[in-house]
Formats: sequence, C-alpha cells, structure tokens
Amino acid sequence: MYKLIPNFSLKDSNGFGLDFLASYWLTVSSEYDWIPVLQQYPHLLQEKRLVIGGGTNLLFISDFDGLIISPDLVGYTITYQDRDIVEIEVGAGEEWDDFVAYCVQQDWYGIENLSLIPGRVGAVPVQNIGAYGVEAESVIVLVKGIILETGKKESYSHDECRFSYRSSIFKEQLPGSFMVTSVVFRLKKQGELMTDYGDLRQTLADLGDYNLQNLRKAVIQIRTSKLPDPKRTGNAGSFFKNPIVSEEVAGALSELLPGIPVYQLSDGFVKVGAGFLIDQAGWKGFQAGRVAVHNHQALVLVNTGGATGQEILDLSIRIQQDVLEKYGVLLEREIQVIGE
Repeated sequence: MYKLIPNFSLKDSNGFGLDFLASYWLTVSSEYDWIPVLQQYPHLLQEKRLVIGGGTNLLFISDFDGLIISPDLVGYTITYQDRDIVEIEVGAGEEWDDFVAYCVQQDWYGIENLSLIPGRVGAVPVQNIGAYGVEAESVIVLVKGIILETGKKESYSHDECRFSYRSSIFKEQLPGSFMVTSVVFRLKKQGELMTDYGDLRQTLADLGDYNLQNLRKAVIQIRTSKLPDPKRTGNAGSFFKNPIVSEEVAGALSELLPGIPVYQLSDGFVKVGAGFLIDQAGWKGFQAGRVAVHNHQALVLVNTGGATGQEILDLSIRIQQDVLEKYGVLLEREIQVIGE
C-alpha cells in the first residue's frame, strides 16, 4: 500500500523541525508498491527524488521541489542462525533504536554501542552510522532495495556497499536513485563489549554488572546527558564529522591542544575530536539569534525556536572557517544539506 500527498509539510520529518514543503510525499509499505505508483503517476519519474528515513540527519534550507519517498516497510525475519551467530533481515521503516533494544534483549552482540541513535533502519547503511567505536558496517551483510528508474529489485553485499566513514555507495553514488527496503545484519550470540571510547568504561563500571544490558544503559545515559532530544529541541545530532588527519597533524594538534581526543586508525591516519576543536575555539554554548551551539556538546547545532535552515547553515560555516583559521583543520559536515 502506498500514499501520495502533494504539498506536504516537512516540519515533522526533519530533526531541526523546519517547516518547508515537498511537492510530493510518498510513503510505501511494500517493496511491490513502486511499480503501481509509476503506472498511476508516470510523471513522478521526471521529478527530483529524495529517499529519507526519519529525516534526523537532514538540513532543509528551502522547499523541496520534487518527490520525497519514505519507505515504511517493517518487520524482523531471522534468515540464518547457528550457535555462534544470527542473521536478521529488518524492514527499512523500523525505528533503529527499537531494533537495538530488541537485539540486546535477545543477548545478541554487535550494535549495543549504537543505542539511542535516532532514525530508521533504512538510513543506517546509507550514512554508515557510528558511535562509541562501532560503525554499522561491522554488522551489515546485505542491503536490499529497488532501483527507482526501473523498479528492479537489487541487493548489495557488504563490499559492494563501499562503506567509509559516515558514507556509502548509497550516499555518494546512488542518492535519489535507490530505495533501501531492508537490511540484513549479522550479530554474535557471544561477544566482547566495546568500552574503550570516551566515558563509556567508567559509566559502565558505575552501573555495576559488566554485561550487554548495562552497556546499552551506559550509552543511553551518556547520550541523554550530552545530546538534546530532537522531539523537544530541533537538532540533527552531530553536525560535523570527526576529522581524519595525518599522524603529523595529529601530533601538532596534541601539542597545541593537550587532551584532544585522538583515535589511531589502521591506515596510519588519526581521527581527532571535532567537538573538542569547536569547544576550544570558543563556540560551545554560542547563540546567534534563533540558532545555537549546544552547551553540552559542541558538535550539535540547535534550533532554539523559529530558525531558518539558512541561519543554521550560516552558523555552521562560521564555525568551519574559525576552526580552519585557528587549527588548520577543515571540518566536514555529517548532516546532509538539502536545497544548497
């Protein structure tokens, strides 16, 4: 079943709560819906297209003159399991954190560090979400979907997804041309907890038992203490990526800014904390009119009420320019700007 709505308000479909319009909004609840849509509304193929999940990683700066597709496919199906692993196919429309909670309840290891990340399952491989030392690509086996131009079903193996830091083939090469319908995850029935990132180890220790359930509680506790709820305060989570720099640059930054978080990568490069750079540059808690830098997490820009998308974008550019001038590091946006 599908539903097509013209002149659709996007206010409740983006994390910043910006009230722009989409020319057309389409929800599909089955992988078989797209062909009937094209048969009844063939002109939609000529429209600019955007596929979104919960819209929690988007910044609109204008109305969207085209078609926005929201996959609403739901359900969990175990496709394989043995005594060590389980593979489970999840509909693109499922809420991501509901799935994480379910896996932790089943004592399946692999995505507990990704607790409380807002959005839907379909967006997970697109963005290759990550937190606390874990990225989604580590558990994704297969991504299924539809090529929108033809309606043909297509699947991408892990390697074919071309995952990288907060990116994938779906984000870089296939935006607007491929709709994720489900994702197959491989989780472990026995595993080790990943606790070497940020305050996670200490927070887990404070909770007592060293187990999967408490690790999820620890992640939720840290995230709720630092990050605003987009349902209450308009935001899209981390606005910028943690920059990846050479060891030489990382060393120079460590001398200049003692205590900067640094994470050694396997390829000889180093990931450094973007939030720390923004904080040290003096931006944490800064407010410009109706937009601000969150006072607990400098990576997060917030709509304090009535801000425009352009106001939010303008502040982000000011921060980028200032950090570049002070530290020689160009911050890349993690969120996707629509209408730029």
